[in-house]
Amino acid sequence: MPAPDGEPIRLTYPDYVTDVVLQTFPLGPQWPTIDPFLFVAHHHDMYPAGNGSLGPDASLGGRAIGQDFSGIDGWSMYHGADVPGFPQHPHRGFETVTYVRQGLVDHADSLGATARFGQGDTQWMTAGSGVQHAEMFPLTRTDQPNPLELFQIWLNLPAADKMVDPYFTMLWGHKTPVHIAKDDDGRVTEVTVIAGNLADHTAPDAPPDSWASKAEADVAIWHLRLEPGARWTLPRAAGAETQRVLYAFEGSSVRVGDHDPLEAGTGAHVRADLDLELTAGADGIDCMILQGRPIAEPVARYGPFVMNTDDEIREAYSDYQATQFGGWPWPTPSPDHGADSERFAIHADGRREEIN
Repeated sequence: MPAPDGEPIRLTYPDYVTDVVLQTFPLGPQWPTIDPFLFVAHHHDMYPAGNGSLGPDASLGGRAIGQDFSGIDGWSMYHGADVPGFPQHPHRGFETVTYVRQGLVDHADSLGATARFGQGDTQWMTAGSGVQHAEMFPLTRTDQPNPLELFQIWLNLPAADKMVDPYFTMLWGHKTPVHIAKDDDGRVTEVTVIAGNLADHTAPDAPPDSWASKAEADVAIWHLRLEPGARWTLPRAAGAETQRVLYAFEGSSVRVGDHDPLEAGTGAHVRADLDLELTAGADGIDCMILQGRPIAEPVARYGPFVMNTDDEIREAYSDYQATQFGGWPWPTPSPDHGADSERFAIHADGRREEIN
């Protein structure tokens, strides 16, 4: 997805800590992050039935088509004109991790890779030296609504890896481990392990040049779902330098240790060096947790590029203008994969994965 407007909201590292919760903040359109993460977007669109051409069967009046983030009637077209989504755009110097809870996403990129994914799937793309991609949200159902919920997470790359070859992979939902725990009262906590390790669960491999592929980076991306009143102990991180952020995005509230409950719609930078007991409120809670050891390098960021210096940003724009990062092999800036709702991926080397 293209870069959000404005500068990223960065969290700080306190010098002296007496509480398990270091900072709290509201969850707006852009969620605050901490190194090595750059950006988190949570898209939750209640799309209507489709019109047979993968767009919404509804009027688009009153929307700034091409730049529609209005949320009118509970959904946006974003940069899409007919089908919602994010047509062709470039990236360099970081990674995108797209975790889809509901709905479908059609991916296409300048490597020649393409996919349709959703229903718990995650797409992980290393932009590296430069790639173009498109992410469209096809509304395949014409007889009922097409809700979409996804998270896109931007994970930085260290300077040594910013110019690696681009890489695309799929972490399919049925292969993504889920840790299930019951407290003494039988209340359930489910943790989807998208990246990292938890208990005896190991997430699918991250791309080979990812910061997450380095054991010492201690990167984890977990989706937590706690039943009403459930208690679960979030284990301490392995690394002494690891930082951890908890985003309570849906439900009622969650208590972290003895800290005052965090209402849904609140994030918190929490201690990573302690086991933390989480207790869900009366209506349960869904949370995302991002953790990792900071890369601790300068960040120069402008639009779709994230480098270490302003000169490197200028070079990225120059390279893109000259090469288009390999060009765009698709007939339209917003390719889709038709009305069939089956998930699949075709990699740049022609390898095909079918998901029934």
